[in-house]
This record gives sequence, structure tokens and C-alpha cells, in this order.
Amino acid sequence: MTELHYDVRGHGPVLLIVPGGSGHPMGLGPLVDALAGRFTVVTYDPLGLAHGRLGQPVADQRVEEWSEGAHRVLEETLTEGEPGYVLGMSSGAIAALDLLARHPHRLRHVIAHEPPCVGVLPDGDRQLSVFREVYDTYRAAGLAAAAARLTAGLTGAAPPEVEPGQPRTREQELTDPMALFVVHVLRRFTSHQPDLDALAAAAGRLTLAAGSDSRGQLLHRTAGFVAERTGGGFAEFPGGHLGALQHPVAFAERIAATLPPLDVPGVPQAS
Repeated sequence: MTELHYDVRGHGPVLLIVPGGSGHPMGLGPLVDALAGRFTVVTYDPLGLAHGRLGQPVADQRVEEWSEGAHRVLEETLTEGEPGYVLGMSSGAIAALDLLARHPHRLRHVIAHEPPCVGVLPDGDRQLSVFREVYDTYRAAGLAAAAARLTAGLTGAAPPEVEPGQPRTREQELTDPMALFVVHVLRRFTSHQPDLDALAAAAGRLTLAAGSDSRGQLLHRTAGFVAERTGGGFAEFPGGHLGALQHPVAFAERIAATLPPLDVPGVPQAS
């Protein structure tokens, strides 16, 4: 069985964080600091990139592997009968949705912040082509050009001019979390189809979230669409797609305000 990598900070009910990108929790320290006074914050590192595995071989990733790993982390960190809170961001939000669809009985509430599961949209095929272009741009022109194409796709800006660049070697690729995201996570995760029926059955445990600075952008629209289709809640959070890094204290306050307290009557308990 695959080794699990995660860190635990703080005291209180368990809040599992599933980071975005390639799952590397880089930059999340201030957010964890702001949450640790109210929650036992468990930060999952699906590929172990912050735990000595950066630079080691990586295969194409599957949403189901991340969500099952997250479930195993909860089993290790929750006491018997205790429900867990989950915050998933970006690609981690797609894994969090899959986790809720598969294991709703173990979860108290899930916040899925800007999941890029754009295939669910009515124009999903067109949106997915953008992410394929990001990968193709990376191969042709390098990481900076791919990042610019990704930003344009998310914000609705015109695609930038692509100039030939120097592709990275495999050795360089394996030491860069962003490159690993583009190569091994982006296309698989954005094309993932969440189980909307299962999520609808667990709608009381779900909040879709999007940044206030993301209004009018692709992932704000995606979060709203999933909320509407499933009956889950919807909340705006500070900042944009990277709001957890941009405004960690305000983001933490919004998390605490969004998650239902453990003792609220009528809110689902673990079984």
C-alpha cells in the first residue's frame, strides 16, 4: 500500500486540507497557522513532494488515488465515530468532491474551492481543449509560456503569443512541482467527471467556493454550476484562485464561518 504523507498542526476538530497543483503544500504555512488555534489541521501531500520525494519518478495521477489517500489519512487521524472536515483547493478540490461522493459517512463537511472540473459545463469540451493547449505549450515553449496560457484560460483573456522555448529535461521536470502539475495532473483532473448524483445525495455536507476576485472567470462559473446541479452550498472567499496564499488570515476566517459547528442539530454526523 502506498505510503501516506501528511502533517498535523493545532487542536480541535480535524480539518483535512488537500492542496492544489501537484499536491505540494508549499505556501500554505500562513493559512495553517491561522487555522491551528481552532482545528487540528491535517495537510495532505499526495505525492510526498514536501516529504523527500521531490525529484523521484512520478506517474500520471488519478483523482481516485488522491481521494482514497485522503480517506486513509482521515482514518488515521480521526477518532472512532468522529466526522471530518475537508478543504480541497483547485485540483485538490476535485479530489475532495470524489472523497465526498465515495465516503460521505465519514465527512462532516467539505469545502471545494474552485475545482477545475470544467468537463461538467455545457461547453466542457471547449474548455477542456484549453488545458490540453497548456500541456502542448509546455512541451513546445516551456513552463513560463504554459503558465501564461493557463492564466489566460482561467481569466478569459486572449491567449498569449507562444514563442519557442527550451523544454525541460525529465530531471528538471521532476524537481519542479508546477511542471509536475502540468505534465501529470492537469489533463487528468480537469477531464474528471464528478459523480453529481452522489454529491446531490450528500449536498448538506458540501459547499462549493470561489474567490471574489474570480467573478466572471471560468472556475467561479464551474463552482457555481456544480453547486446548482448538486444542491450544495456556494460561498465566495477572499482573493482569487490562489486566495489561500494571497489572504491566508481572511481565508481562514471564511473557512471557520463556512464549516458547520460539530454540535449544530440536524447537520449530518459520521456513522
